[in-house]
Amino acid sequence: MSAKIIELNGVPAFAVVPLAEWNALLARLEDVQDIADGKTARDTESFPAEFADRLLSGESPLRVWRNYRGLTLQALADASGVTRQMLSMVEHGKAKPSADLIGKLADALGCDMDDLHV
Repeated sequence: MSAKIIELNGVPAFAVVPLAEWNALLARLEDVQDIADGKTARDTESFPAEFADRLLSGESPLRVWRNYRGLTLQALADASGVTRQMLSMVEHGKAKPSADLIGKLADALGCDMDDLHV
């Protein structure tokens, strides 16, 4: 690399490099960032297209998440401390859950409260 060092008050302050070398450095940095992003993404949960399709079609997020996690209404009710009937009403839009209940459901389903926007 051919860099010219510019001093300010006798102290190195800037490095000037030819534009072609600068662009090559930026390309390398983008590659390194892509690799880091790929490693991060590998460790995050991914979802099948059917999961997204169901949410996009307007189906109850609670039902979609519950089905995805393989839970029955009763199992989720037990895990969140409410009745099966209450969860059924929430899934069908006949009851509005409290923030506290949404938090308990999110914990039981392993998702964020925002994912259950009911």
